[in-house]
Amino acid sequence: MGCLTGVDAATVKRWLEGSAVALHEQRDYLTQLDAAIGDADHGTNMDRGFSSVVSKLAELDGSEPPGRILVTAGSTLVSTVGGASGPLWGTALRRAGRSLGDGATFEASALAVALEAALDGVVELGAAQPGDKTMVDALEPAVRTLKERLEAGTSGADALAAAREAAEGGMQSTVPLQATKGRASYLSRSLLPTAAGRMPRWPHSPALPPSSRARRHDSLRRVSTLKRRSSPRTG
Repeated sequence: MGCLTGVDAATVKRWLEGSAVALHEQRDYLTQLDAAIGDADHGTNMDRGFSSVVSKLAELDGSEPPGRILVTAGSTLVSTVGGASGPLWGTALRRAGRSLGDGATFEASALAVALEAALDGVVELGAAQPGDKTMVDALEPAVRTLKERLEAGTSGADALAAAREAAEGGMQSTVPLQATKGRASYLSRSLLPTAAGRMPRWPHSPALPPSSRARRHDSLRRVSTLKRRSSPRTG
């Protein structure tokens, strides 16, 4: 989705397939993150869900527009991913798809509107705001940055790159935060002092079309370094 000009159904399918590959590659890492302050199933659940999405897309006859593909992917996640992940990511994709409507292609401005709709759906369903140590901490700055850059006349490719950087910055900003939503919020600082120095699994899941493999791995290395520096020593 680099150029964001005349994005069609085939491109959206490649985005979803690329997300599935990335989640499969990082399944164990996501589960490791979730094990620290969750129930150690996020990587497995998301891998299973996006594998189901890829299988479902393969059954389509090829006539579906981008918006309907996203709605189908979202509905598949809701039905195959357990816990809160399925409803949240499923809602995000379905809201984005409905925003795009039945047009055969869409431009950068429509993507910004669709991602804003996705974010609104997540906030509405999860009742989370920036600073709650959730996926919103990565999604909100990405959506805001994409919209602002496009309104300022930045090219679609550059605006998307800036949004990706904003999502990564938001993800990293969650390290020192104390969770207020989800399972991690049940654990107080006194019971789990390292919780406020851990990276939650939510912001790692795909908020935007995936970047290159080298870039993703570099990001993971930086996150690991932040975790080691931020987590209090024990024992």
